[in-house]
Amino acid sequence: MNNEVRVRFAPSPTGYLHIGGARTAIYNWLFAQKTGGKMILRIEDTDVERSTEESIQGIIDGLTWLGVTWDEGPFFQSHFIKEHQAAARKLLDSGHAYKCFCTKEDLERRREKAKKGEITSKETDLCRGLAPEDVAAKESDCIPYVIRLKVPRGAGSVAFKDIVYGVVEKQYEDIEDFVIVRSNGQPLYLLTNAVDDIRDRISHVVRGQDGLANTPKQILLYKALGAPVPKFAHMSLTLDPKKAKISKRKHGELVAVHFYREHGFLSWALVNFLVLLGWSTSDSREIFSKEELIEAFSLEGINRANSIFNIQKNDPKFFTDPKAISVNAHYLRNLPVEEILPHVKSELEKAGMWDPAYEGEKRDWFARTVDLIRSRYHVLTDFGTLGRAYFADDYPIDPKPLKKNVLKHEGLKEWFPMVADQLEAIETFTPEEIERVMREMAEDLEIKSGIIINGIRTIVTGQAAGPGIFDILITVGQERVVDRLRKAVKFFE
Repeated sequence: MNNEVRVRFAPSPTGYLHIGGARTAIYNWLFAQKTGGKMILRIEDTDVERSTEESIQGIIDGLTWLGVTWDEGPFFQSHFIKEHQAAARKLLDSGHAYKCFCTKEDLERRREKAKKGEITSKETDLCRGLAPEDVAAKESDCIPYVIRLKVPRGAGSVAFKDIVYGVVEKQYEDIEDFVIVRSNGQPLYLLTNAVDDIRDRISHVVRGQDGLANTPKQILLYKALGAPVPKFAHMSLTLDPKKAKISKRKHGELVAVHFYREHGFLSWALVNFLVLLGWSTSDSREIFSKEELIEAFSLEGINRANSIFNIQKNDPKFFTDPKAISVNAHYLRNLPVEEILPHVKSELEKAGMWDPAYEGEKRDWFARTVDLIRSRYHVLTDFGTLGRAYFADDYPIDPKPLKKNVLKHEGLKEWFPMVADQLEAIETFTPEEIERVMREMAEDLEIKSGIIINGIRTIVTGQAAGPGIFDILITVGQERVVDRLRKAVKFFE
């Protein structure tokens, strides 16, 4: 094996790309980027009944959105079935495998005897020692058979050093001769995976910890096929708050990459968050640019302890791990506004609020508005919901601040039109002039200025919180502010 790093992401196209698979892909991609190596995308589509074109496209679309690129592929495992079958024949011819004609009942009976100590665990399959003429006779009688790999007998073990978990050793006596080809001629995962890795010259296998148990068997296959054994790095698992492994079946779309895309996540923010599920640096940093993450990443930084993905099923706002929301909010608030604008455009288009003028004569206003309101937002969809009042005149008023800041103060029914008249009369609509008008009116009415300010904020934006009130009014614009205040009387009726 040469010194080139070659890794692979090999998903089964039996559903959407979920965050566990995405994390595996990201780790492989980062390692390839860090070492100047190659990443191969291999679609393990041999499960014909469950594999779908829709799932394949979903995986590719998900990786593309995340920015996870590959250098070779996608290759489809089903296209190499003849190679897998040829490898099985090679193992038979070299004496590393044999045809097993035992039925399930035969094997179960002998396993029971092994449990009782009547025979050894290595004597559960009598076909291993069949003479060639006996094998030929059974074949001529059309007796179905599987192909099993011969595990060495006697003292000895399979040992390897996992980059994450350290030295792992499995005694030969604890490994049963395992099936590599079904009775219908279909090669099993252990064989196809090894053959594909050999063909693709994979140098490092980076995958989930649940693959660790199969690694000794795969190493036996590499050696039996006369191929170099790659290095292994098994990633810790990602669990839900109840310490159960996250899964499509149990958690549904809450663990689907496309769910986060649709709910307003920035792709790099999700990448940044997923990397932190089971990996860390010595200085415990949490925010990385692409270049910083590639520079900092190492397989040795993968944690052995399982990580928790805190799904918030009962919270409509923070539907996912609060840390994921926090990381996304950081990027939403701190990226250059020019990088955010195309994403906001997409959200406004989906909400039916996009104005082509935002790319023309209103472009500066659009950029300033996005920059102003993003400081309190967590996901891109907030621009179409919480930010609706800036881009459209049909916006909802949050009932809680409406009751607290508006309806609680009966006087606002008369004061709003008065403020509207004063604001309309301002010749130069500036923050200083707006503040002067509000404070003078509060003084004349002998009320706290906060009553007027909070009431106006609620009516003009529909929200209780946000940027400074004077910046809000300048952004919404004099004419629209005046109009909204005059129409506010309807809330008292």
